[in-house]
Amino acid sequence: MKTFKGRTAVITGAGSGFGLEVSRIAAREGMNLVMADVQQDALDRAVEEIRGLGAQVMGFRLDVSKAAEVESMGEATRARFGAPHLVFNNAGVGAGGLIWEHSLKDWEWVVGVNLMGVAHGVRVFTPMMVEAARTDPSYEGHIVNTASMAGLLNAPNMGVYNVTKHAVVAMSETLYQDLRLVTDQIGASVLCPFFVPTGIHQSQRNRPAEMQESDVRPTKSQLIAQAMSDKAVTSGKVTAAQVGQFVMDAVREGRFYIYSHPKSLASVQTRLEDIMLGRNPTDPFALKPEIGQGLRQALRATD
Repeated sequence: MKTFKGRTAVITGAGSGFGLEVSRIAAREGMNLVMADVQQDALDRAVEEIRGLGAQVMGFRLDVSKAAEVESMGEATRARFGAPHLVFNNAGVGAGGLIWEHSLKDWEWVVGVNLMGVAHGVRVFTPMMVEAARTDPSYEGHIVNTASMAGLLNAPNMGVYNVTKHAVVAMSETLYQDLRLVTDQIGASVLCPFFVPTGIHQSQRNRPAEMQESDVRPTKSQLIAQAMSDKAVTSGKVTAAQVGQFVMDAVREGRFYIYSHPKSLASVQTRLEDIMLGRNPTDPFALKPEIGQGLRQALRATD
């Protein structure tokens, strides 16, 4: 996708983090913006800022896990701007803990946002984009789905998050291949960031009431996971603004895989070698055994 000016971008999770940074870049490039977020106050601030950059903006407070809400945004987008050119399915939440300790509502919430939120975006907007490509030889489109390095690795004590992010990678790779069957005018990418200072470690602030279990206290593993996530995310050296630029550069270049920390791919290679050689999964803490030992001791300690 070579041209941004005068075209339209749909961005979920646009109130902060990667979504807001991509919105800023898109606005400076002269794009129209459709910005969605579940947090009303953050969305309002973001929309006001992006309008201040001179962009035409529609803001939608929505929960991406709700099919009807994404469908309504799609209809409104088509009515005002026509088929979008860039769709950034970016909204996501984080949750950790031993995989058997996730409650049913944990699974429903994280799968609903991280996986079905992306699925709804693909389902609603891709047909519009394919139709536009068929009727307009000059049309260019691109879809970016936010996964994670947790979609290429399986760190312990991050069960439900790992599961959803692997699914997003699989969905995105399939989307890329499926698009190639029907058009040369629409590309796809998957964003796989490592630890970057965003608000994802505070996802519980936007957890819907119907997805909460007031009578269930966090387990030891979940409290440990939260503490580790807080530390890792807030101490990240690569910024959300840098990742936003990585995303837009990849869209312009037609590049599928987008990484924030390319050096972490060494661990991905080790995992793939485990698979190819049929060996048991390598200890993820092999290079930092003190972290693994500390985690094991904390989980095995009796209260």
